[in-house]
Amino acid sequence: MNYYIGLSLAASSGMDSGVAVLDEDNQLILLDKLYTMNDVMHFFDNFSSLKYSKICVSLVWDRTMLNGKWRILGKPYQLVATNPLIPNREGWTNRYSTRGCEYFKSLVEKGVDIKRFELYLTRQSMNLNSCYKERSPADCKYLQQMLKFEYGLDLPSNMMPMSQLEAIVGAILARENTKNPSNIKIISNFKDFDVIDFVNQPEKLVFA
Repeated sequence: MNYYIGLSLAASSGMDSGVAVLDEDNQLILLDKLYTMNDVMHFFDNFSSLKYSKICVSLVWDRTMLNGKWRILGKPYQLVATNPLIPNREGWTNRYSTRGCEYFKSLVEKGVDIKRFELYLTRQSMNLNSCYKERSPADCKYLQQMLKFEYGLDLPSNMMPMSQLEAIVGAILARENTKNPSNIKIISNFKDFDVIDFVNQPEKLVFA
């Protein structure tokens, strides 16, 4: 039996990372929050069916930057190395962090299937993007309701942590990449990992 694991990796141990595991019957068999990379490593090292798992890990936004409000606001939109008048000091224009890359490479060397995904692009591809401020309580509730009613997942009525909901998105992507690879495209490559996304919105999950 294959398992589909989504990991929404946070930028640092001060924020929670979410992990979600879907089985072949599209049942969520595990939802959890992790914090440090040691927590992440402990989870994967002790997951008994790792060699039967397909994993999607979100790209990590790089939160390190120089001081200055314009840098904070401009970082996600600044094109890297396009303007010689704006030098990339201390890596402030780097969009993504390399957090966890070395560990994930070690898993790949052991034969584990790992892909990366850009969370916000994947939410758009799944029509899960909302009009609310990202990761706000309203955005969290919207995502939970859409996963529950549009994708047929059995989720509780009380509000779940955003990191776990984002991990579910990754688990659905991992499942689609295995079950319906024609609906998956490679959009970029980050540190030798393929970054994948949906071609078309996936169909509602069908339970066995």
